[in-house]
Amino acid sequence: MATRFFIAINSYQLNADAARQNCYSIVMVHLAFSQRRLPAIILITGALMMIGSGPRAQPPSLSLPINCTPGTDCWLVNLVDHDPNTGVRDFRCTDHGYNGHKGTDIAIRDLSAMRAGVPVLAAAPGVVTALRDGMMDRVPSAEFQRTKRNLFCGNGVVVRHADGWETQYCHLRQGSVVVKRGQRLDRGQQIGLVGHSGMATFPHIHLSVRHRTRVIDPFVGDARQTACQAGEAPLWTVAAMQALSRPLTAVYNIGFAPKSPQVRLIREGLYHNLRLSRRAPALVLWAEVFWVEAGDKVRFRVTGPNGASIVDYSNILSNREARRVIFAGRKKRGMFWPTGKYTGEIVVERLVASGQTQRFTARSDVEIMDQRENYN
Repeated sequence: MATRFFIAINSYQLNADAARQNCYSIVMVHLAFSQRRLPAIILITGALMMIGSGPRAQPPSLSLPINCTPGTDCWLVNLVDHDPNTGVRDFRCTDHGYNGHKGTDIAIRDLSAMRAGVPVLAAAPGVVTALRDGMMDRVPSAEFQRTKRNLFCGNGVVVRHADGWETQYCHLRQGSVVVKRGQRLDRGQQIGLVGHSGMATFPHIHLSVRHRTRVIDPFVGDARQTACQAGEAPLWTVAAMQALSRPLTAVYNIGFAPKSPQVRLIREGLYHNLRLSRRAPALVLWAEVFWVEAGDKVRFRVTGPNGASIVDYSNILSNREARRVIFAGRKKRGMFWPTGKYTGEIVVERLVASGQTQRFTARSDVEIMDQRENYN
């Protein structure tokens, strides 16, 4: 009997937040003096010059705004858009993001991880100046996207730092905000939990950084000399910069299903089965991948308890996508699957400009046992 495979693909647009705007006023002072008062005026002017030329406050040094390990249980997915027009250009001169994105997005695996609770942390010391809580965690409707731009951040917190710097944390889980307006925060203090409230279709934390209302990319800092790379003085701490310097492509979610999986159930976290029945109609290996490129080769391999090859299938992807669901498998032959441990591996291979091959890999195991399940 010929092996039968299932392949399915799903993609989506990662969404933007609206940045909060502040207004500042400038007060100009006019000094008038006569010759007889010149020494006093010179003294006053000197004092004003000393005040104005004092040392400028340093920008905040930012730790990770989320309690996780990048590449293991959270993933950097979107960067600040540097293109002033309708295009997309991140600090590396690639396009990991979308038009007008004003922050840095770090995602968690799925909704089950969100429900378990992933803390959002203050990236730097400061004072809470604004907050919102109470919005539901759900995919934004078309009407919300059209009419509720002022709520795109969802549940969020704004923290003020010295010299006009502020950070904003968006898409927090409903009911999770644990700080108050006017509260002083320490670095690493919990603000809330990761959610997907507001203009967010997947659970993640969006961190915006602003200096006197100007959006700042924390990978660049206030300025840089050389384009298409990180700035000479990025805002991230050394540890955070190292943690976030991984490639944005990642096979971040993987598992088995007893039949063609539903994307909704994958993203709910309902296919993380440690056991399947030997009566399962099929054995399907699935995965979610961030940032696949056209021309990427995807290979699925499943081996059985005796080392026998159950699935060995490759496919070349034709489109670049921010997030993609892929799966392949085989229907059951005969009455039962052999019991024991099955191991699945998915490898995404990419040929880069240098001629080298990048590989992004994930593995998952499942135990097939003699148990009765209803797969209808």
